[in-house]
Amino acid sequence: MTIPDTAQRFLFENTDIRGERVGLSSSLQAAFEPHAYPPAIRRLLGEMAAAAVLLSTTLKFQGTMSLQARSNGPVSVLMVECTDQRTFRAIARWKEEPADDAGLQTLLPDGQLVITVDPVKGKRYQGIVPLENPALADCFAQYFQQSEQLPTSVWLASDGDSASGFLLQALPATVEKDEKVREERWSHLTTLAHTLTDEELLSVETEKLLHRLFHEEDIRLFDTEPVSYRCTCSRERTATALQTVDRQELEDILAEEGAINMDCQFCNTRYSFSADDVTELLAPESTRSRTLH
Repeated sequence: MTIPDTAQRFLFENTDIRGERVGLSSSLQAAFEPHAYPPAIRRLLGEMAAAAVLLSTTLKFQGTMSLQARSNGPVSVLMVECTDQRTFRAIARWKEEPADDAGLQTLLPDGQLVITVDPVKGKRYQGIVPLENPALADCFAQYFQQSEQLPTSVWLASDGDSASGFLLQALPATVEKDEKVREERWSHLTTLAHTLTDEELLSVETEKLLHRLFHEEDIRLFDTEPVSYRCTCSRERTATALQTVDRQELEDILAEEGAINMDCQFCNTRYSFSADDVTELLAPESTRSRTLH
């Protein structure tokens, strides 16, 4: 059994502690389908996709958020782009085939994680976290600690075909003001959550999982939100990108190739533009037709 493609929030009643559970299955397989990723990369990119959706649930924004991990090791780039609508796409680039059991520090030695929030309205935000912990989940917990300054624990699991994430976060004091009580409560709940296994995280439905971990707690479980894979590329966006390229460069490509072909790195969709298409693109806007061939 795998967890369906959903995000689900929960609250511990009479506390200032919230949680989130994310499951990815068919959406993750759709994101990976255009690529022949080695097993180790499938697992790590699956964890990163689950983390991206988890992170998006903690932020109030309209727009896109991207996670990009870079290093000079076997894996040069891992990237997940997520929207406020709980859609995501993902990509990986690697230099050499890693061992099936390779972990974060082997794949991305001395790497760093760049988190970028690009809202429809407001200023772009970027945070950088060194990938110095052995587990990706611990790197995200470090990000929350330094950027949000909220105690946060993250659990991630992926088998390469499905992925899941689990988050606990202590919110600012509104319900419980006593700092000692807050700390004891946080310690108790995170200790219980640390008994969570990868197998449970990947296969046990949220309500049952919460009962296993916190059966003595009063928990409010919210409705699920669907999560899906969606690539945001389009012929129109690709055409807009071409308009920023020097005319002579475009003409040189056309002379050599007969057409300009551009492939989306996320979904491998190819967009082909003929000489007539390029002439139309470079014409004054007032004389352009509405569609390209």
